[in-house]
Amino acid sequence: MRYLNTVRNCVLAVTALLLTACATSHTTLITTKTPARPAGQQSVLRLTTAPLSTVRVGFIGLGMRGPGAVNRWCNIEGTDIKALCDVEKARVEASQKILANNGRPAATGYWGDTEAYKAMCERDDIDLIYIATDWVHHVPIALYAMEHGKHVAIEVPAANTLDEIWALVNTAERTRRHCIMLENCVYDFFEMSALHMAQEGLFGEVLHAEGAYLHNLEDFWDAYWNNWREDYNQKHRGDVYPTHGLGPDCQVLNIHRGDRMDYLVSMDTKSMNGKRLAVRKTGRQDADFANGDQTSTMIHTVKGKTILLQHNVLTPRPYSRMFQIVGTDGYASKYPIEQLLLRQEKGPKSIDFEKLDAHECLPDSMCQALLTQYLPDFVKEIEEKARKVGGHGGMDYIMDYRLVYCLRNGLPLDMDVYDLAEWCCISELSRISLSNNSAPVAIPDFTRGEWEKTAGFRYELR
Repeated sequence: MRYLNTVRNCVLAVTALLLTACATSHTTLITTKTPARPAGQQSVLRLTTAPLSTVRVGFIGLGMRGPGAVNRWCNIEGTDIKALCDVEKARVEASQKILANNGRPAATGYWGDTEAYKAMCERDDIDLIYIATDWVHHVPIALYAMEHGKHVAIEVPAANTLDEIWALVNTAERTRRHCIMLENCVYDFFEMSALHMAQEGLFGEVLHAEGAYLHNLEDFWDAYWNNWREDYNQKHRGDVYPTHGLGPDCQVLNIHRGDRMDYLVSMDTKSMNGKRLAVRKTGRQDADFANGDQTSTMIHTVKGKTILLQHNVLTPRPYSRMFQIVGTDGYASKYPIEQLLLRQEKGPKSIDFEKLDAHECLPDSMCQALLTQYLPDFVKEIEEKARKVGGHGGMDYIMDYRLVYCLRNGLPLDMDVYDLAEWCCISELSRISLSNNSAPVAIPDFTRGEWEKTAGFRYELR
């Protein structure tokens, strides 16, 4: 009897624990505050502004990314580079040489300190401020520019905290200015072809997507002005650079265009290489490094889709954005090699599926033929020039070209401030999850209830 009582007590205890766990699973979703939209403020979904015959631009931040942008804009019709700004005068002068080499007139230069940009933003002959500074200065510059009537284009990640993100959303809505994040990876050729294939139904219903930023930065840390990037990773836990992997996934899944990200869960490894880096740089054996060597985040959408996102800039491994699409009828993957797999009934008639193994991806020749076939027509028209001008193989040129095209034609941009918000919020939300034993964290609806008003992602064309 004593044995039976012991067993019964154990069963009751386990049952109580399971019931507690079940109850907890429904009550431990961590939420953050979603501020109400201020009175008189309206959504900027599919925002359009008056067409600009010439897009007059000022560049801020001329270190690692800025000069390349200056060169690309020299090769885009309908642009006028009015101003250049950096803390260091030498960098402004170097970009002036880029203008001269492209037959462009010199721009007004601003330099001297981290607030030199303000005089540029206060001018009335600039339409767009292009921000390529270190991360922590993105938002103050963007807010100041929008308050002075300028559209803003911000390098990735545009913002790092929810407070910054909501400030950008509210300012864009109130000022009716475009606020776009310069996420170039959505313009990579494979990603655009795969997106088009998904839109045409070749993969069936897309259920899962993957993305990452896996890039060993050992050889690059010292190239960042004042060591800002290493410093940020040392101080912040979580996926601090999520947008390269997440952006293409969100376009495929029509995030805030029929679906939205609902919640996430994050896990990370301990810091090993990061801590070694901190010890080597500081000489202190007790130096800490907040960012784990590997961070993984699972995201669930309202419509029951999932995204796997990874971040690792600290271990030796091949560069990868881990782009994958998993559908009911097909599959696409770019890394480590480009692969496609389709059900016979979904594939083009030009493919002889009877000669193929249903468990293996399409042969390279077929894969490349399909990727070429489904590359959007507007990309085919500029592909040669994009590859020639360059910028990560041409995708940076396409990104800038599309921005100028939409502004000149008064069209909605390919990415809006809500894309910016959704893709950037992972930084803080993953940090919150990690700080709470990988608890699920709700992802705010930055559209404030309007995520189903637009039916699917699309490029606007004249």
